This record gives sequence, C-alpha cells and structure tokens, in this order.
Amino acid sequence: MADELNISESNIDTTSSIQSAFCASLRSKKFFMIDVVPTEAEHYLDGSNHCWCRETQQAIGPDGGMVQPAHCVSGRKCYSSAFDA
Repeated sequence: MADELNISESNIDTTSSIQSAFCASLRSKKFFMIDVVPTEAEHYLDGSNHCWCRETQQAIGPDGGMVQPAHCVSGRKCYSSAFDA
C-alpha cells in the first residue's frame, strides 16, 4: 500500500507553472479591497471599470495593449501568472 502512494519524481512536471486567470500585474481600486486571489473579472471591475498595469502604471500594458481583465490573460505577450515564483 505504501508503494502505491509513492510518486516518482519523473512523473512530476516542474517546468510549467500554474496559470492564473489574470495577469499578476493587473490592478484596480477594487483589487486592493478583496482578500482572495482574483478569479473573476468582477474582482477587478467597479463602476468606473478602470484598471491599470503594475508594470507601466497606465491603462496600457508593456505590449501596447489595453489593460482590462478580458485582455490581461494567459497568451498575451506580457502576461505573467500570479503563481509564478
């Protein structure tokens, strides 16, 4: 039974990181008022719908694209996961 619970290190993929729903640099006023990792656009958006990038401190990201939860996701050139070390 103990052998069944043993996981070989060769079966674990340590090269890929877990992707979060949104870029780690996405910010908004509402972002600072929640106490969980944002998993929905509503965790960022308030009545103003204003977001900014932590890297550029503007509503335009490092790649020149708009900063919004719908745009700041995995696959974007400047995306970084909130779970990256």
